[in-house]
Amino acid sequence: MSLYSRLGAMFAVGAAILLVGSAQTFAQAPTHGLAMHGDLKYPPDFKHFDYVNPNAPKGGAVRLAANGGFDSFNPYIVRGRAAAGIGLIYESLTTGSQDEAFSAYGLLAERIESPPDRSWVSFTLRKDARWHDGKPVSVDDVIWTFEMLKTKGAPFYRYYYANVQTPQKTGDRTIKFMFAGGVNRELPLIVGQMPVLPKHYWANRDFEATTLEPPLGSGPYRIKSFEANRHVVYERAPDYWGANHPTQKGMSNFDEIRYDYYRDSTVAVEAFKAGAFDYRAENSSKAWATTYDTPAVRDGRLVKRAFPHSRASGMQGFVMNQRRDIFKDRRVRAALAYAFDFEWSNKALFYGQYTRTRSYFDNSELAAKTVPGGAVLAILEKYRGRVPDEVFTTVYNPPKNDGSGKIRKNLRAAFKLLKSAGWVVNPKTKKLTNQKSGAVMTFEILLVSPLFERVVLPFAKNLKRLGIDARARTVDTAQYQGRVTNYDYDMIVGSWGQSLSPGNEQRNFWGSASADRPGSRNFNGVKDPVIDELIELIIAAPDRKSLIARVQALDIVLQWSYLVIPHFHIPYDRLVYWNRFAMPDKIPEQGVEFMTWWVDPAKDAALPNLKRATLK
Repeated sequence: MSLYSRLGAMFAVGAAILLVGSAQTFAQAPTHGLAMHGDLKYPPDFKHFDYVNPNAPKGGAVRLAANGGFDSFNPYIVRGRAAAGIGLIYESLTTGSQDEAFSAYGLLAERIESPPDRSWVSFTLRKDARWHDGKPVSVDDVIWTFEMLKTKGAPFYRYYYANVQTPQKTGDRTIKFMFAGGVNRELPLIVGQMPVLPKHYWANRDFEATTLEPPLGSGPYRIKSFEANRHVVYERAPDYWGANHPTQKGMSNFDEIRYDYYRDSTVAVEAFKAGAFDYRAENSSKAWATTYDTPAVRDGRLVKRAFPHSRASGMQGFVMNQRRDIFKDRRVRAALAYAFDFEWSNKALFYGQYTRTRSYFDNSELAAKTVPGGAVLAILEKYRGRVPDEVFTTVYNPPKNDGSGKIRKNLRAAFKLLKSAGWVVNPKTKKLTNQKSGAVMTFEILLVSPLFERVVLPFAKNLKRLGIDARARTVDTAQYQGRVTNYDYDMIVGSWGQSLSPGNEQRNFWGSASADRPGSRNFNGVKDPVIDELIELIIAAPDRKSLIARVQALDIVLQWSYLVIPHFHIPYDRLVYWNRFAMPDKIPEQGVEFMTWWVDPAKDAALPNLKRATLK
């Protein structure tokens, strides 16, 4: 995940071009991996990641849960709903570690070569990398995959690989990717993340069509059985070529992994407590606080545990679609934030578990927490007059309240902003009305989970006090996916996960080019040249120090653009699992990695009365 840039002054651009030209000829020696910034943690002869147990026993079956349904085993196209866990059957050229900000280690590729300016990257494939049918993974597979994803895959790929030129076969096992479009130090790592698909398997199949024919892969698992919209079972490939690879040691320890589908989270939780599946990441504070007060938790058969992590929290919030006229005015977006009473919600609904989110990179050193100074101010100075004045004078914080539920003061502030934007309450209708057009402010908050209704309905009630008719509507997953893909909504609950090394994905989140591209994550529809330039600066960051300053500059501008009404986050993972597992002693900085766990036979045998049917 990373970043690129327009450098600003003509002299700086010219100097950068000269440096690129002099550096392209001289590649660094081939290596086992690449770090986005700085050095790799793990040396060429490393045996395994620090957060695994390399001697973890293999065996056992695990059941997991998914919501909704699935009708396809092709996750790389727009059509269909891909089965949960389908990524288990594939491998990529490289893989990352969970205890570094952003590093890539060779997987299908045994060697990586790139010049200091990272204007190209070359991969040498491993001789022993094999598809599940025994055929070797080839350079032709890599080239075919890249071309398919870019021309027939989901629109995201065309955007993500926009600056990657058609790869060249430079040897029996070597392939070279050239990059265009300016400095983009992340591209070698991004290309390495690309899943590689088998050309010979897809030769007589339609890549753009949904399919329920189990596809061919090269990963640690393959599809064993399934029933569309109900369940899918993966079995560990007995002849998996990468079983002893240092990045895979201690991973993929379960013989079988089954995903059962449930209509909604409420049903899934009850099934889980009855022993229908084994492991659950709990995202409901109410469920975490109240649902698991059961004999199984009290006697230790069911474990409820919080695991701290150090990853960036990202942003979740009420997303206002600026493609709608009512949300185009920044003052309106700022005003609506006063109607969300986080302090009351945290006290009454969330059992005090959450921290209010104020940054798009909270819980990390990337978050902007002060008025800009130093390097951050130097970046933003050139945009003075093109960004809100508050960027330079005030630390952003979302509206606050005392938790009492009485928000009259906040509503007065909202009314003041709305009036300045031309919206007043009609004394006859009691509706918020535009003074020029006579339009009444009304909008729909589109949801996919009934769980969020308890958050939305109090918010809608407060909006009603402003004269705004806001209605919550919960739809099924298929309809929700279709509407979000095509931006057919007024407001949604949206989220953007963030890595510790932001980059190219920011184009997809906030870039002008992604605003009109169906399927992007620019849910807001924001088109701002300043944000575009800041994203490009991030992408081109030459080192960690400059990356932090550039991300903080973007963060400040995003905060004061009022793109969302921020929600909340927690700096730990809430996990509940039946006590049949063992896990490594060390938890990586980015959080629990379930695929490093294994079934402990002694614990498993000590769990009576579990309704655990034989996996078929």
